[in-house]
Amino acid sequence: MPPRKIGLYGGTFDPVHLGHLILARTALETLGLDRVLLIPNIISPHKQASRPTPPELRLAMLEAAVEGEPGLAVSDVELRRGGTSFTIDTVTHVRERESEGEIFYLLGADNLSALPTWHRIEELRQLVRFVVFTRDDGPTRGEFPEISRRIDISATEIRERVAKGLSIRYLVPDKVRSIIAQHRLYREPHH
Repeated sequence: MPPRKIGLYGGTFDPVHLGHLILARTALETLGLDRVLLIPNIISPHKQASRPTPPELRLAMLEAAVEGEPGLAVSDVELRRGGTSFTIDTVTHVRERESEGEIFYLLGADNLSALPTWHRIEELRQLVRFVVFTRDDGPTRGEFPEISRRIDISATEIRERVAKGLSIRYLVPDKVRSIIAQHRLYREPHH
């Protein structure tokens, strides 16, 4: 049996939206992955200034979003670990469980410029294959494989729409929309 191919897709997911899910599904199919793990963080080292929605609610939204989706799963490894989320720690955890597996780390092109500053980046580069999500079909710009998909949905836009009382239907899964309404998330414009 060939080694499993696992995609890791980390982020704040505040909230998870259809763009995240489309990208995860595209990576799953394009790279021939066995599974994509969506991994919410507690505190991103690159977003220390903002305070995300409580982790248990972001986790609930993610779990609701991938329920019944073959090949997509959620891992709460960073939430259980607590503190600042370093990718190397998460990858090491996954590597312990998937010792023979091939690990792909999925990241947005907007995170590429900060990649050299990531904690223990050289060690991380030995453990995973980075794959970059881009928003255009232009020429390859970097050393990593790219998946190009134009999706113009952002968590910031969703939070702003909720704060203004506008609809977020067709931007997030219905179950996620229900959790946002039930817990009255994103009502404050400065969130």
